[in-house]
Amino acid sequence: MAKLIFEDTGDEVELPDGSEIAEACEEQGVPFACTEGVCGTCVIEVEEEDMKNLSEFTEAEEDFLGEMDTERLACQCKIKQGTVRVKY
Repeated sequence: MAKLIFEDTGDEVELPDGSEIAEACEEQGVPFACTEGVCGTCVIEVEEEDMKNLSEFTEAEEDFLGEMDTERLACQCKIKQGTVRVKY
């Protein structure tokens, strides 16, 4: 099982390895609009060392975010394994 830790609230959510994180993020208060990676409403900041536990950047993320740093679109990524700490 993988784990999302929401640094804004301290809440932790366990998810099966390979799961999409969108629903868990939305339940924790991350705002969503289009859910297709075009609007950028669901941008989250991920701890740099936790980026390896998320899926690769999608084309939609590359187009919207430009620089692949520590920001991700919650509607586009999956948690591969381990722990991922996010801020929104």
